[in-house]
Amino acid sequence: MRLSKSYVYDFPALRRRMFAAAALAMLGACSLAPVHQAPPLPLPAAFKEAGDWVPATPADDAPRGAWWAVFNDPVLDELANAVQVSNQNVAAASAAYAQARALVASQRASLFPVVSLDAGADRSRSSSGSAGTSSLAGASTSSSTTTTTTTGSGARVRNVYQAGLGASWEPDLWGRLRGGVDSASASAAASQADLASATLSAQGEVVVNYLNLRETDVQSELLQATIAGYQRVRQITQNRYDAGVIPKTDLLQAETQLASALADQVGLQRQRAQLEHAIAVLVGRAPADFSITPAAWSPTVPEVPLVLPATLLQRRPDIAGAERRVAAANADIGIARAGYFPSIGLTASYGYGASRVGDLFNASASAWSLGLSLAQRIFDAGAVSAQVAAARAVQERTAAQYRQTVLVAFQDVEDQLAATRVLALQLGYRRDASAAADQVEQQVLNRYRAGQVSYTEVVTAQATALQARRTLAQLQADRQVVAVALMQALGGGWQR
Repeated sequence: MRLSKSYVYDFPALRRRMFAAAALAMLGACSLAPVHQAPPLPLPAAFKEAGDWVPATPADDAPRGAWWAVFNDPVLDELANAVQVSNQNVAAASAAYAQARALVASQRASLFPVVSLDAGADRSRSSSGSAGTSSLAGASTSSSTTTTTTTGSGARVRNVYQAGLGASWEPDLWGRLRGGVDSASASAAASQADLASATLSAQGEVVVNYLNLRETDVQSELLQATIAGYQRVRQITQNRYDAGVIPKTDLLQAETQLASALADQVGLQRQRAQLEHAIAVLVGRAPADFSITPAAWSPTVPEVPLVLPATLLQRRPDIAGAERRVAAANADIGIARAGYFPSIGLTASYGYGASRVGDLFNASASAWSLGLSLAQRIFDAGAVSAQVAAARAVQERTAAQYRQTVLVAFQDVEDQLAATRVLALQLGYRRDASAAADQVEQQVLNRYRAGQVSYTEVVTAQATALQARRTLAQLQADRQVVAVALMQALGGGWQR
């Protein structure tokens, strides 16, 4: 059903009535969306792997800072800082956030009237035997003046000049437009959280790859030192074989062990190259133009406080994004509900029309109009009800996704805290095992030189010692990687 009516008053009265209608519409606007609350979720009072936690407060927008600085590595600082500037995934997330903010501005603009300015000129010619027609269309001009001129051949020429100012506005009585702004704002906040999540993820990848690269350098140093020892032992074995003291199998075993160590070192070179290429892409550089010079590695691991503030769990951007998507879906319910109510539109125009440009703005050539329209659905076969049901289903889906995100976040923290504790215990055992294996290797080698044991025992002792040293280095790197994972699980770091 659509009703329309036009009114004609003096212009000052028109302006007053328009302002009054706008004020009443703004005062009478209401929201049909349910009151938004974060979906309920049973939260544990404390983490099983870390003891008691303090009460949480929202802090997802708190600055993370350079959380990787705890490793005290200038090269790592430079690489992690480059992520925010050059990483293409972060750049894409930043552009998506800018797009979301622009959509908020676009939705907010719908709350205000649309004002347009129209101007035009029309010239028509008709023969003396035809009446001739001239039409003028435009919402902003209510009338025009024409002049007909007869030429020497009997043809008639008609000139029309017009200019007008028009306005249209839809009062947001049922909160549909305001709901669109709320939904867009919540979506923009979710996009901002996605940007923070993408940045945190890319920074975490850079840090982990860099730590693994440094661990690879340590492995290479261990192998290089081991290879030097294998070469000395091989020479001793060669001398003993040339002297006829040992069988050739001892020499072949020494050569096999040396060749295997050399192959492992080449494999580490490949692994290091791949890590370097991955870091180059993460910081927005071409791998061909990027390299990291081998340097000393410090297996420093940040100390995890016994009690971690639960506020830092709330800083996880993925949780913030999930919650704000629920808010956007909640606002969409109100938008769908507004379909049950009539829509109202206000239009106004003021313009001039004349046959000559000089007469265009004379008072006698002016015309204006004011219009009011109302539309109400009478029958739609349940379309609006279906839209409301769909909006509710979307809200329930996003609420479930929010709960799942929170549960996964708790799992991440529990996993990393457990790994931190276990790896710290393993470190002591691995150090003892490596030290003992080094002593066994030296003693067996001395006994072999004295002719007391076979070379097979030397090979076994050397392989065990090398494996123990490499396992210890790997464990130290794993502790650093777990520390990074814990900081990411907590939203980018922790504070005491």
